[in-house]
Amino acid sequence: MNYELLKNVIDLVQEFEEENTQPLKYQNNVKGFQEWITDRETNKPEPQWEGKELGRSAESVINTLIVHMNRYAKSYSKSVIHDSEFSTQEDFIYLINLKAFGAMSKMELIKKNIHEKPAGMQIINRLIANGWVTQTTSEKDKRSKVISMTAAGEKILQEHMDKIRKATQIVTGNLNDTEKMELIRLLTALNDFHLPLYQKNIPPELLLEEAIKTSEKKEEKE
Repeated sequence: MNYELLKNVIDLVQEFEEENTQPLKYQNNVKGFQEWITDRETNKPEPQWEGKELGRSAESVINTLIVHMNRYAKSYSKSVIHDSEFSTQEDFIYLINLKAFGAMSKMELIKKNIHEKPAGMQIINRLIANGWVTQTTSEKDKRSKVISMTAAGEKILQEHMDKIRKATQIVTGNLNDTEKMELIRLLTALNDFHLPLYQKNIPPELLLEEAIKTSEKKEEKE
């Protein structure tokens, strides 16, 4: 049983009962509690951020925070690969993808990690050189190579999985379960917008314009 989640729920119920005093604004039942939760989330005050009073936009802050989070995550990953045979965090991320999703073509593996082809090929070649993955000719397309994890790859990944899990967990800091679910929802919405654009392999000089058009079309539908 997830006792941390249970504690969070109990704390919320207590807060609901303390706020919902006579005269009752909400029914003193599950339905009333749900309405209180909804109103509580909807009526949250707008957050403050550095430069807001000078006109810094919400989009600027979001971009900055996403970049910062990526750098924080990389710094924890450096701790994982310290004194290990891994050269970069991408080494074990590629192995994790192969373990989770099975053998796949080189380009499928590269695209799953949102990498450019040259960078992805460099990582795959390093994994092959270390004996952690092997490549075979695809039965569906003889021009394509299929990448599979070897026993040595399984072994090196398993040896470091405890530290990898800890590094993954610490990135979410002290967010509670409710906040984590909300963050997943928001990041999934962003990913659902950007991934189709990425998969089109649009030339860099046209990408921004195409993304803006996609955003405008979505706004028109709404």
